[in-house]
Formats: sequence, C-alpha cells, structure tokens
Amino acid sequence: MGIANIGIPGLILIVLLALIIFGPNKLPEIGKAAGQTLREFKKSTNDLMSDDSNAEKEEKAKKAQE
Repeated sequence: MGIANIGIPGLILIVLLALIIFGPNKLPEIGKAAGQTLREFKKSTNDLMSDDSNAEKEEKAKKAQE
C-alpha cells in the first residue's frame, strides 16, 4: 500500500489534522508556500530539460555541418 492509495477519507483526515495542528489562520500561508515551492521546482526542471534539448540540437547541427 503506497501513498497513492490514500483515498478520500484519508485526505479528509489529513486536512482535519492539519487544521487542528496549524489552525485556520496558518493553513493558507502553508498552502501558498507549498505552491510556490512546487512552481519553482517545476520551472527548474523544465529549464534543465530545455538546456539538455538545446545542447542536443546544437550537437546535431555541428555534425550536419561537417
């Protein structure tokens, strides 16, 4: 059983525990910080992927010129 098999009741339990632990005023701040972190990670990953594909295109262009 992995983390992907949480289900709706498990998610509700997690949200309720987070609400009890952090309180209703802190949850939006935590969600915003998590969203920003995921956005930065995705951007960095996409930048790395595009850098790799650009390098491959340049290598192919050099080989085609030879």
